[in-house]
Amino acid sequence: MGRILVAEDEPEIGSLLKDYLEQAGHSCTHHLDGGEAWKAFSEAEWDLVLLDVMMPGLDGLELCRRIRERSRVPVFFITARHDEVDRIVGLKLGADDYIVKPFSPREVVARVEAQLRRQQWQTEPAQSASGATALSLDPGAYQARYGKVELELTPVEFRLLQTLSRHPGRVYRREELIHAAYDDHRVVSDRTVDSHIKNLRHKLSAAGAPNTLIQAVYGVGYKYTATP
Repeated sequence: MGRILVAEDEPEIGSLLKDYLEQAGHSCTHHLDGGEAWKAFSEAEWDLVLLDVMMPGLDGLELCRRIRERSRVPVFFITARHDEVDRIVGLKLGADDYIVKPFSPREVVARVEAQLRRQQWQTEPAQSASGATALSLDPGAYQARYGKVELELTPVEFRLLQTLSRHPGRVYRREELIHAAYDDHRVVSDRTVDSHIKNLRHKLSAAGAPNTLIQAVYGVGYKYTATP
């Protein structure tokens, strides 16, 4: 279960979110203004942050900017604003999701838990079928090794490999890989993903990985296969 920081200046909404998250088994704190939330964020480790955009003291956008200067912890915005410009600004600052009021607390909990599962997948080492760790990833340093060979990967290649290797055998659609590889929500074509996968395969092969480690599934996407 995760440690969740909620920054929401409406006491009823903040308490409601806290109650639902704690009922789902998470540890949660609720703060009524941005300054208080920033102090709490700076003093502890968190798995996810829920931010209201409009708050006294530091608003959610400024708080997100400060968080992104020191951490890649997932950030969800919660706001009454429906303006597309506001959502775009939040996403460009590094938010991972955007929830518009009124919302279902159960849906918020479901989104939070889906994000936490993705975070867990990104920190687990990929293993071969025999149980040996052939591929090792260090998300914090964006470093990857295959066996004893360090892979020189671009950030996009690293995120693609990180995503594919979480569940060997699972087929990822190109749209899923685009979402995983680009955290700035840019528009990317399927051909661009194919090009990155081609480069990634070449680097893995040069490190001694089998040519079948990343396989194309016609008309769908790609999958990572466990090594023998």
